[in-house]
Amino acid sequence: MTPSKKAVDLIKLFEGFSSKSYLCPASVWTIGYGSTMWNDGKKVKSGETITLQGAENLLLWELQQKSFVLKGLELNQNQVDAVISFVYNVGASAFGKSTLKKKMKVNPNDPTIKDEFMKWNKARVGGKMTELKGLTRRRQAESNLYYED
Repeated sequence: MTPSKKAVDLIKLFEGFSSKSYLCPASVWTIGYGSTMWNDGKKVKSGETITLQGAENLLLWELQQKSFVLKGLELNQNQVDAVISFVYNVGASAFGKSTLKKKMKVNPNDPTIKDEFMKWNKARVGGKMTELKGLTRRRQAESNLYYED
C-alpha cells in the first residue's frame, strides 16, 4: 500500500511550510514540509530556499522513499497513513527498531499500539530529551488515525 492524501495532509498540518531553511527544535536544518534532505540525498543547509511546489514534490518523493517500512505489515489504509506520518517524523531506522513496529507485526489491531505511539513525543533539545507539546499532539493524531475505521 502507498500513503494517501490523509498522510500528506497530516504531515503538512504538523510540519507546516517554510520556504527558507530553519533549525527545528531538535537543531536539524529543515525546509518545506519538514524535509531534512533533498532528493539527491544532500542534507538541507542554512540559507537554502524552496518553492511551495518544490516542497510538495519533495514531500511526495520522501513518502515514496520511506514506504519500504510498510513491507511485512498487514495494515489498512488509515494505519498505513498513520505509520508513514510517524516515520516521516522520527525516521525509518527508529521505526524499524521500535516496539511499535514489533506490535504491529504481531497484531496490527493491538490496543496497546496507541501507547507505543505516545512514547515518541520527545526530542533532544539542548542535549536533553524533552517532551514537546507539538509531538504529543502529532502522536495523538497519528494514533487516532491508526484506529479510525
